[in-house]
Amino acid sequence: MDGEITPPSPNADNGGDRRNAMAPGNRLLGRVVGCSGSKATVSAYAQKDGNGLAELWSVGRLISITVGENRVVALVCSMQTDNAVWAEGGENIMNIEVELVGEIHTGITGKAEFSAGITQYPYLGAIVHRMRSSDLAVIYDPGVSETAVIGQLTQDTSLGALIHVPSLLSRHFAVVGTTGVGKTTAVTLLLHKALKADPALRVLILDPHNEFAAAFPSESVVIDTDTLDLPFWLFRLEEFSEVLFRGRPAVPEEIDVLRDLIPEAKKMFKGGTDTTLIRRGPEKSSLTADTPVPYRIADLMALIDERIGKLEGRSEKPHLRSLKVRLQAAINDPRYEFMFSSNTIHDTILTTISHIFRIPGDGKPVTTFQLAGIPSEVVNSVASILCRMAFEIALWSAGGVRILVVCEEAHRYVPADPKLGFFPTRQAISRIAKEGRKYGVSLGVITQRPGELDPTILSQCSTVFAMRLSNDRDQDIIRSAIPDSSASTMSFLSSIGNGEAIAFGEAVAVPMRMVFERVPESILPRANSGLQPVHKGDANGVDLRKIVMRMRHIDENLASHAPAAPTERFVQAPPLAQAGDPPEGLTPQRRAEDLAPRPAYANPAGPAPAPRYPTHSAPAHAAPPASRPAAHAAPTPADAPASAEARDPAYRDAFGDPASREPAPRGELSSIRSSLLKKPLSSLIKP
Repeated sequence: MDGEITPPSPNADNGGDRRNAMAPGNRLLGRVVGCSGSKATVSAYAQKDGNGLAELWSVGRLISITVGENRVVALVCSMQTDNAVWAEGGENIMNIEVELVGEIHTGITGKAEFSAGITQYPYLGAIVHRMRSSDLAVIYDPGVSETAVIGQLTQDTSLGALIHVPSLLSRHFAVVGTTGVGKTTAVTLLLHKALKADPALRVLILDPHNEFAAAFPSESVVIDTDTLDLPFWLFRLEEFSEVLFRGRPAVPEEIDVLRDLIPEAKKMFKGGTDTTLIRRGPEKSSLTADTPVPYRIADLMALIDERIGKLEGRSEKPHLRSLKVRLQAAINDPRYEFMFSSNTIHDTILTTISHIFRIPGDGKPVTTFQLAGIPSEVVNSVASILCRMAFEIALWSAGGVRILVVCEEAHRYVPADPKLGFFPTRQAISRIAKEGRKYGVSLGVITQRPGELDPTILSQCSTVFAMRLSNDRDQDIIRSAIPDSSASTMSFLSSIGNGEAIAFGEAVAVPMRMVFERVPESILPRANSGLQPVHKGDANGVDLRKIVMRMRHIDENLASHAPAAPTERFVQAPPLAQAGDPPEGLTPQRRAEDLAPRPAYANPAGPAPAPRYPTHSAPAHAAPPASRPAAHAAPTPADAPASAEARDPAYRDAFGDPASREPAPRGELSSIRSSLLKKPLSSLIKP
């Protein structure tokens, strides 16, 4: 090879002689021996004196091919020796397959520019060079302002990996990778860079693992089950029915009842001085079951009772009773406290929106919405409400509020199978993905299984950070999204290291293999970061009582004053003679605790001092609390009134005086029942 075609080494003196073509440190690597439309074959050899050429070749590196005044950029995708052996003491011929990526040429301004297209293809014998750092900087330069450095290039760690932040946010982005490769840390880095570039941005993170609270210690507001206040009347009908039916298919007849009665309950609402919520004429009313207007569950229950009491519509009464039971079960469930608390019967929509979407932000533009403590059957409805409200806020503010919605584990909300998932959630996220950039709302998708994510959502993400993926199906999904000219880049997905990614899309100039910069220890995301304190090391210091109280949704302050649980005892009472109505004067066996008020921590409805809504129709078997004895023990015969047992001589002859009788052991109950069943019923009934 002629040494005159080799450019001088940058380390050589200006007046020095030109280096030998095969001298160590020379940029010449080989020559082109074959070329097709998208690939080329390069031949090179390593001498026995160790000129270092073999070490310069590596799969995944970029090389340049001199073609006239331009330099064609190619990516090494495979290589092998000429005879499939390596000669230690001789010369080795190497055949390298490269993929043509683009070319570097001199622009109008006289500066070097990179373009993805190729105007002149390499000819046979064209010289192949090692890529210079200055050319790498030109290739990966987005060519626009408002860029941010998020890491370093894998090929040259002295060069920063640049992204265009406006393109990253306006056209959505996705971070994919298997578990443990650093997706959450990478998203933390991207969000910090985005907030630094755009301080007016509002970020809403749907955090199913409670990890991001530690990543934004001073910039975020943490919303969990203790601080969440999401009124039930903000739920649309489909979302509310998802809560009532606990994720199971809804009953159409009950949904029709809700669709008819919820607007009526909204009309009955009298929200203090705010009369703008009520239309003056019912004929002009535009209230529907989906209108975010407050109403009381008590009014809805009263309307259901009114329908049950009507003579007509006998066929729908079973559905009405079933719907009423569902409503009562949801209201009394302590896990749904955030929906049916006492604050939700007022018009708090302004406060709710301001708190969740940080308008104004008060120096904390990030909201980490911790979903780990929310019931699984409600998570889909909550995600649907948040995504829907984010889009509507951006829409009706005419772009005045820029919101980024980050969906961790996005394949849960928008799975690839249309039969799975919750349709309103899929619809809300899809609307942001398809139309959000027009109004200033962006979407960030994080998933470890891109193969299980809706392809429509992933295709709307114009920038993708692909970290290590081991599943073939997931790799195929990402490979189909990358341009054909860089398809060989995806062959490294299964072998790249932790914290390393292949970035491609609108926010980067060309697909690049890069390593994310390290995040400071103080803002590293950690699981369960919203629960304080975090115990490490010895488990002997963990208070199991507090853990159980959190599982039961009990307030520690109120439960600390509750009396100890009494020992379970039974009060003796004769069993019924036969199935059906009990004879007069006989009461079934019950526990002593049933006769006494329950402790505060045993109340399934929580420690609230008053019910969440006024009960219009209490169940027939529920006794008022005031009628129960104050003591936990069973009432003594001296305090209790004389029962029919004591007045009946036949009963006294058979079983003795109840006042002087001790409670029989539980093992004797079966014999008492047998003797009772043998006596005629007429002897037990007073004539």
